[in-house]
Order: sequence, then structure tokens, then C-alpha cells
Amino acid sequence: MTSAPEGGALMSRFRSRLSAVSAIGARCALAVACAALVSMTAVEAWQVYGRYVLNESPSWTEPVALLLMSTVAMFGAAVGVRAEAHFGFPLAVHLSPPAVRRALETLAGLIILAIGATLAGWGGVLLADGWGIRIAGASLPQGLWFLPVCLGGALITLFAVERLLAIHAPIAEVATAVFSAER
Repeated sequence: MTSAPEGGALMSRFRSRLSAVSAIGARCALAVACAALVSMTAVEAWQVYGRYVLNESPSWTEPVALLLMSTVAMFGAAVGVRAEAHFGFPLAVHLSPPAVRRALETLAGLIILAIGATLAGWGGVLLADGWGIRIAGASLPQGLWFLPVCLGGALITLFAVERLLAIHAPIAEVATAVFSAER
């Protein structure tokens, strides 16, 4: 059985590694979102050129642009969760007493975790269900539309877990200090 000080050090190492993995994930998600945004701009530019200059609108541009827009939205949302730049009521949280603040931050983290897990889970179901169906106008599987939802939801979940552990890190550190002082 692990004593409290060893358990606290183990949790601290776990949080540190999770934070490093999350930082890499956030950088990759941001790069993917930026690349998707630039690609979507190029696809839409081709759409306009094809329609108004060539007088022959390409059929594949709309479904591809929608896929890229979904990618930008989901990966951008995940990065926003990690940066804590998502929708919230920071004034109410920061004006609350410390115990209420921790409870509100925990509640917000749990809600974000639940939303991320739901997006990842159901996105995966829809991805698998639609994989054999082709998108009209493009020879891509319809399930591909749900890949950004699934991956973005997984990243949101990961970042929410990281945040929840950070919120409760001081509690674990105090408990470790108390148990080590008893020895």
C-alpha cells in the first residue's frame, strides 16, 4: 500500500505528465484548426472562381468546406477549453468565497467533461454508422463529418480532466503535507 506522501508525489507526477501531454495536444489541435481554416478559405475561393469565372460550380467544395468548418470549430473549442477561454461567468466565480469558488470551478469542469465525453462517444457512433455512406457531391464517407466531433470531444474531455486535477491539486498537496507531518 502506498503511503500518503508517496501517493501525493505520484499524483503530482501524473498531473505533470498529463499537463505535458495536454500541451502537446493543444498545440497540435491549434495547428490542425489553423490548417483547416486556411484550407476552407482556399476551397471557398475555388468555389467562387468555379462558379463565377468558369461558370461551372464544383460539386465537391460544399461538403469539403463543411468538413473543414467542423474541424475548425471542434479543435478550436478544445483549445479554448484548455486555455479557459470558453463561455463562463468569471466575475461570479472570482467574487465567491474560496470554498464556493472551488465548487463552482469543479461544477464547470464536470459539465465540460460531460459535454466532451458525449461529443466523443456519440461522434464515434455516428462516425462508424456513416462510414459506408458516400457524401453527395464528394467521394468521401459521410462518417468522416463526425471525425472532428469525435476527436474534438476527446480533447475537450482530456483538457477538462487536466483542469479538474489542477483545481483539486492544492487539496492533495495539503493532505500530503498533513500525512507527512504525522510521521
